[in-house]
Amino acid sequence: MSELKIGNVSLQSNIILAPMAGVSDLPFRLLCSKMGAGMVCMEMVSAKAIYYNNKNTEDLLTIHPDEGIVSLQLFGSDPEIMASQAARIEERPFQILDINMGCPVPKVVGNGEGSALMKNPVLAGKIIESVVKAIKKPVTVKIRKGFDDEHINAVEMAHVAEESGASAVAVHGRTRQQYYSGKADWNIIAAVKDAVKIPVIGNGDVVDGVTAKEMFKDTGCDGIMVGRAAQGNPWIFREINAYLEKGEILPRPTYEEMRDVVKEHANLQLEFKGEYTGVREMRKHLAWYTTGMPHSAAFRNSINLVESAEDMMKAIDEIFGF
Repeated sequence: MSELKIGNVSLQSNIILAPMAGVSDLPFRLLCSKMGAGMVCMEMVSAKAIYYNNKNTEDLLTIHPDEGIVSLQLFGSDPEIMASQAARIEERPFQILDINMGCPVPKVVGNGEGSALMKNPVLAGKIIESVVKAIKKPVTVKIRKGFDDEHINAVEMAHVAEESGASAVAVHGRTRQQYYSGKADWNIIAAVKDAVKIPVIGNGDVVDGVTAKEMFKDTGCDGIMVGRAAQGNPWIFREINAYLEKGEILPRPTYEEMRDVVKEHANLQLEFKGEYTGVREMRKHLAWYTTGMPHSAAFRNSINLVESAEDMMKAIDEIFGF
């Protein structure tokens, strides 16, 4: 498997955990890194929130030394604030700074941030350029296919990113209008790859080793981001790497291994977020981990009522049959 280089940063694997709000927090990133993710992307952080010293933002910015290569993702629409806050946090232990130009959430788009920037390539270029000038670490940009079907401009945006000094661009093959529905368009990823010289990271509909290999073949991309397919499934990184390196399809984890990893995840949540928040944050992960298992529907209903760490651990043992 080819090594991916972003600016001066070399990734051991070119399979990357995508940034996901409410999902790619510190505990989950640690697990994915351990399972072979070549880079882990943090939840997006608002440049304005850092500027105004928002107290919840500090938790989002926390990085563990065992996470491997970390990409910190900022979002915002003011070039000056984006640049000054990037400089302010640069000494933190992340290796790559990513600018979010793909988030489809109405609140973010309504502020002219996230995927709203797909509609304003000139402003997007100013933001990228000002951040690149403000820091020494490599800057990357995450975009979508376009804002909607009438405005498919990922190729133009990738050019803007490259010309403004970005070291790589990640392309989600869906428009903002699509959110996460329908099929991701891999042709747009291939078109971006043909158009720029910086590394291109493909994102959308990679769910295992076979689809990862297909994306590399169909698009020529340099790396792949795995998002929703990693939810409740950190093993996906180990599995994709094995398939790409050796053509090997690894067996799925046993219930015993699943239980051990889920408990490790739960313990990390408790350690970094305390019992109250840790238990509540873990509920959605437990729903994902147990999808499709016998009695999982009843388990999901009951886990939403669990409030103590002790009851949560008991419930984990029960669902995995121990």
